[in-house]
Amino acid sequence: MARVAIIGGGASGLTASIYAALKHEVTLFERNKECGKKILLTGNGKCNYWNEDTSNTHFHTENQEKLQEFLAYQNEVFSFFEELGLTPYSKNGYWYPYSLQAVSVRNALVRVAKLRHVQIKENFLVEEIIKKGNTFYINPNKENLAFDKVVLACGSKASPRTGSDGLGYTLATKLNHTVLPVYPSLVQLISDESFTKQWAGVRSEIKATLKIDNKAFKEEKGEIQFTDYGVSGIIIFNLSRDVKKSLMAHQKVEIIINFLPFLSKEKILPFLEKRNEKLADQTLEEMLEGLVNYKLIPILLKKAHVKNTQKWQDCSLKEKENLSNSLGHFSIHITDTKDFSSAQCSRGGIPLDEINMHTMESLKTKDLYVIGELLDVDGDCGGYNLGFAWLSGIRCGKSL
Repeated sequence: MARVAIIGGGASGLTASIYAALKHEVTLFERNKECGKKILLTGNGKCNYWNEDTSNTHFHTENQEKLQEFLAYQNEVFSFFEELGLTPYSKNGYWYPYSLQAVSVRNALVRVAKLRHVQIKENFLVEEIIKKGNTFYINPNKENLAFDKVVLACGSKASPRTGSDGLGYTLATKLNHTVLPVYPSLVQLISDESFTKQWAGVRSEIKATLKIDNKAFKEEKGEIQFTDYGVSGIIIFNLSRDVKKSLMAHQKVEIIINFLPFLSKEKILPFLEKRNEKLADQTLEEMLEGLVNYKLIPILLKKAHVKNTQKWQDCSLKEKENLSNSLGHFSIHITDTKDFSSAQCSRGGIPLDEINMHTMESLKTKDLYVIGELLDVDGDCGGYNLGFAWLSGIRCGKSL
């Protein structure tokens, strides 16, 4: 029986402790006054912990080959939640606990960990770890606690109010690891466009395309939230992972919006021609009512360089093309992302080629394991980041 220290009482750390405790003496260190603080925030307090769509395309890293090997274990998550006694409630493919309360998930994890005699030390900050011979020492100049194996499950830099302030990267680098640059991901985007205060509070079903240096990079379809600083919403979060890195490289970043996602850009002009036939003698402002939110109409017309009192039949071909382009190819210049305090996860971290992805053991330091958000893996919205946390915790705990 080995002495195992798990640093971090979040999703991955609690999961690893549950399995590791079957054969070892496990101590879990949590810097907050209670475990699972970030779990309580997920899914707007309902905890979207999994997704029916388990396609590997929802997970991102700089080393896709190693990630694909790891994701072959995804089925292990189903039996894990059965062990926790959680019944899933599925909505649009998103899985929640049937209680629709994140606290149910957190409590189940803590309860099972305690039943398996995991010693949980809360309000305990692990500031330093050193290894001498085969032994790890935690806070050697203070408590000086000795362990045979250590699991780093400290979280990334995202949502620092939950304790994820990047300390885990410092602990890892002192134990021979490197860290890829870390950027906010699943985060709101900031624009310097003059019209953002006009559209604040509007939600619309649209198609959005991320363009980097004038090249289409990724596309998402769904609800967008317009804000006084720029844009938000799940589709924007899913486009955001490449934004900060691109801006740091001085690349031009735009979000292109199609306000009529049921039409391609090329079909919008003929659609408006046909619409005008049925709505003859109406102004452009009146013609757009029923298509887009009324707050957006003056912005779209201004972008197209046409007046709200003009009528479609009185517009030149160029003006008609401008309005069609405004509806189908509306460009927003992006200047920044919100910071880590607003981000749901981080891009970057410890590279996967420094980890045995079957066991989660470090390839740099024997008997050290790294799991969860510290690794260079980030997922789309929809339970994928929690999914990676569960799975990396299971792999680590089972291999221990």
